[in-house]
Amino acid sequence: MMFIPSNLISAVARMLDILLNIVYWLVLIRALISWVNPDPANAIVQFLYKATEPMLEPIRRRLPLSLRFGIDLSPLIVILVIIFLRSFLIKSLFDYSIWLRFR
Repeated sequence: MMFIPSNLISAVARMLDILLNIVYWLVLIRALISWVNPDPANAIVQFLYKATEPMLEPIRRRLPLSLRFGIDLSPLIVILVIIFLRSFLIKSLFDYSIWLRFR
């Protein structure tokens, strides 16, 4: 009867993986678009800013002053956190669901 919790954890892990993948691409596209001076009136640019700013702004506030000038490192930090979460949290959830199924 442990297949039900196993399937639930596996489904949650898969959904989190998809969500993290979407966030990864949104942040990456926003960082790339910022290099070309995008039109702020463009609907896609507005969506990207609205979708990613809640993640980037708190990191930007916490960066030391020397890192804030010149280049925005907050997208890089978010991407590194996403890579960590996908490598650790998602894989751990999948492994736990397998362990539940076969214990």
